[in-house]
Amino acid sequence: MEVSAAAAERHQPFRDVRGAGLIVFDPVRLRQAGPELLDPAHYGSAASPVGEGGRGAAWFVRGDAGDAVLRHYRRGGLAARVGLRRYAWLGESRVRSLAEFRLLSQLHGEGLPVPAPLVAGYWRRGWGYDAAILVERIAGAKALSRWLGPDVDQAPWEAVGETVARFHLAGLDHADLNADNVLVDANGQPWLIDFDRCLRRRSGGAWRERNLRRLARSLAKLSRGGSQWQTGFARLQRAYAEAIKGVPA
Repeated sequence: MEVSAAAAERHQPFRDVRGAGLIVFDPVRLRQAGPELLDPAHYGSAASPVGEGGRGAAWFVRGDAGDAVLRHYRRGGLAARVGLRRYAWLGESRVRSLAEFRLLSQLHGEGLPVPAPLVAGYWRRGWGYDAAILVERIAGAKALSRWLGPDVDQAPWEAVGETVARFHLAGLDHADLNADNVLVDANGQPWLIDFDRCLRRRSGGAWRERNLRRLARSLAKLSRGGSQWQTGFARLQRAYAEAIKGVPA
């Protein structure tokens, strides 16, 4: 076992029935950790499936780290349709769960509203690997998508726009900014989740608008043809533009 000075994380290699692997974890929040923390069966009745998003592979869990969210990485698109579940092994530096853990550590350390990462790991077998991550659960939070109905005008659209602008000003290009990946806590504070494949960029550019368009498409899809979300999204855009005004693109 070793502690990485660069990332303030602890590494622990292991081998179990799923293959050889490695976990990284936050030694401040967890004195010890093992790969069992990435298995929903470990939590028994204290694990329940997440209702929104997650491709059926995310659970709310309660354990030594408190209330948390466990997510197993699942491939989408054509790969999923033909039954390719695992990711191709391209070296540990390319493991998606470890990359997300380290990005979350950076963002959390900078004070951005993201869940603290607790544990991440992978299991390697043959040409491929499986991966999982455990992050803190945001107390009292619900997805922005939950407002798409009679309460659509009550959603904190301006706060969401300002929050997205904060991330963009920090250079965060979110690969899947959709209405299930924007959470709002009981105090009205928006949070972003699911940072798989996300990048830090040194300057602004077309990627910012691409993020916003993806969020708009998500709202339109989840509204099932309804147009009520459009007024709220216009409020979001105005707040976003005001927050990012005067900053070089």
